[in-house]
Amino acid sequence: MGSCGTWAWQELLVLLSSVWLWVGSSQPTPPGSTHPPGSQLKFRLAGYPRKHNEGRVEVFYNDEWGTICDDDFTLANAHVLCRHLGFVAATGWAHSAKYGKGIGRIWLDNVNCAGGEKNIGDCKHRGWGNSDCSHEEDAGVICKDERIPGFKDSNVIETEQSHVEEVRLRPVVAGARRQLPVTEGIVEVRYKDGWAQICDEGWDSQNSRVVCGMMGFPAEKKVNRNFYKLFTERQQLNYRLHSVSCTGTEVHLSMCAFEFYRGNASAACGAGMPAVVSCVPGPLFATGNAHKKKQRQQQQSQPRIRLKGGAKVGEGRVEVLKSSEWGTICDDRWNLLSASVVCRELGFGSAREALTGARMGQGTGPIHMNEVQCLGTEKTLWSCPFKNITQEDCKHTEDAAIRCNIPYMGYETLIRLSGGRSRFEGRVEVAVGAGDGDQPRWGLVCGEGWGTLEAMVACRQLGLGFANHGLQETWYWDASNVTEMVLSGVKCAGHEMSLSHCQHHGTSLNCRNTGTRFAAGVICSETASDLLLHAPLVQETAYIEDRPLHMLYCAAEENCLSSSARLANWPYGHRRLLRFSSQIHNNGRADFRPKAGRHSWVWHECHRHYHSMDIFTHYDILTPNGTKVAEGHKASFCLEDTECEEDVAKRYECANFGEQGITVGCWDLYRHDIDCQWIDITDVKPGNYILQVVINPNFEVAESDFTNNAMKCNCKYDGHRIWVHSCHIGDALSEEANKRFEQYPGQLNNQIS
Repeated sequence: MGSCGTWAWQELLVLLSSVWLWVGSSQPTPPGSTHPPGSQLKFRLAGYPRKHNEGRVEVFYNDEWGTICDDDFTLANAHVLCRHLGFVAATGWAHSAKYGKGIGRIWLDNVNCAGGEKNIGDCKHRGWGNSDCSHEEDAGVICKDERIPGFKDSNVIETEQSHVEEVRLRPVVAGARRQLPVTEGIVEVRYKDGWAQICDEGWDSQNSRVVCGMMGFPAEKKVNRNFYKLFTERQQLNYRLHSVSCTGTEVHLSMCAFEFYRGNASAACGAGMPAVVSCVPGPLFATGNAHKKKQRQQQQSQPRIRLKGGAKVGEGRVEVLKSSEWGTICDDRWNLLSASVVCRELGFGSAREALTGARMGQGTGPIHMNEVQCLGTEKTLWSCPFKNITQEDCKHTEDAAIRCNIPYMGYETLIRLSGGRSRFEGRVEVAVGAGDGDQPRWGLVCGEGWGTLEAMVACRQLGLGFANHGLQETWYWDASNVTEMVLSGVKCAGHEMSLSHCQHHGTSLNCRNTGTRFAAGVICSETASDLLLHAPLVQETAYIEDRPLHMLYCAAEENCLSSSARLANWPYGHRRLLRFSSQIHNNGRADFRPKAGRHSWVWHECHRHYHSMDIFTHYDILTPNGTKVAEGHKASFCLEDTECEEDVAKRYECANFGEQGITVGCWDLYRHDIDCQWIDITDVKPGNYILQVVINPNFEVAESDFTNNAMKCNCKYDGHRIWVHSCHIGDALSEEANKRFEQYPGQLNNQIS
């Protein structure tokens, strides 16, 4: 896939939202206890690059600055905002964080103004602080450059003199210029059309810690100032800031105390030199043998914290390990300080966002922590004050999540999409052979073996969220001028940051069909479904039935019995079946839909409905060492909403050739007494076994998290009765608990019916 060598003099930018010198309370107030809007509301324009009459809209509400989501945004909304800012009207508006992403709360969503309102708070909206958006959807406005006559307000538009938005590390050591991530360099801030330096008088490790956190690194280290002193003596410098004083817990440099240079900035900083920072990369971004050794050591020790359900590296729902069981954190009082402790503990920088309201999907199992209140200096989240949880306090709809700053790696520049109808889809093109000073050569990826896991990595590398589909043929998309295949045999585990990290054939291309028609393609999506099984129900409903063969003709036709059933003396005799109910929930953020369209669904005459997926679930009986001794041939499924949570409407049903799928917040129930909801254990000998159920086993349909798709139970079978116990989702317990998994005594479950 080529090297990062083309990144000579690549300058590390962090396009962070406007964080102003005014710093609000680090503790957001719940929307329910807000002041009445009106006199409390202030607005400002922010972002980069912009003119004085345009920018990201930021609103000051309830003592905290936040942004407005672009969902359903209109020109009428922009008119109201521009007039409030002192302009006569709006000429346009911008979506998808055109002026950079903000931080803090997203105060308003689905705003709908008629255009004549005096205040945006008078328009229809979802309610203050009630949003399902991310800062990637921050709205902006472009106002007519004409002020309302006599407009006087303290809420004037801020000028470039009053804030710091973009910060970078400029590498000057020869070797550092070519490799990413940039971990050491001169700290520079964006100023007008260029970059300016910070005077290092009084600069300390706390300041460095804040800068490293912004750059995506968990810690700072000492730097050899003497080398940089020699270098900077020969440079023309332009100082912008001095007297920077951080506590070390800030998530952005502009939250620290500092002063701007006024007047002749080039003659400033007489007794000092430009601030230089050196950062320690986290294990995922480390290079060299020493770092790799440290990475291996960290991987060997069981972590006590993890992220789930995020599309990108460094984001997700926060889960913690307590009493050998993984659980979530309630979002009460969840803020950037606590989120930054998690980010640094996981090897990333400070937090960009502290997300509430299960924005990264709902978890399962216990909720271990509530009202976490870190100071920001803690090494681990467990060192922070928190409250233990009771069931009444919190639900999984309040699971906390984070987005961390991660180092700039340039992976997105080595991949692009072509031919699709939107930026979220297209034929995958990758850059190869980019050496020092060489132009990269773009080519196609062989579609052979390309699937959902590979598409997940491609969408992540592109920054486009999750994969909806991984396509092996792309003949229906417009052809670009790139027709050569350059990569084949791509096989990903699904967690990689770049396709170059996946297995592939390297330079020895091996692809049967090399035309553009057979190139790999993707359709990406900002959200994804997430299926998981209700494990306790399997345990509660498991039993053995000896079923007469004359009642199993239909099941045999659908291949729901073990292979030895073909040799049975039909219609005499019976088969021994392990039966149980399975309840499959969609806890994700998008509906689970079958990959195949209804034109290819198969009508099953016996059971009188259409099956929409060839393989939806695997049922297996395994020995403790993993050898399969019996399997349920549940070849295909009819997907529908059997029941839903409160306030969620059913959308899918199998009857009358209806649409198939599982809605977010609903579940599909397969009762123990329906055909094929079993494992044929006629040939299984008495002993200790594992019952394993795997949903969507071939990754046919994309999900945000495949690690929770398997459920395991212990089984003890004595030839007459079966004990089923300790049922749990595959990654719900610690590694130690999983190793002890087969040794629990269990309880009597049933007798043969």
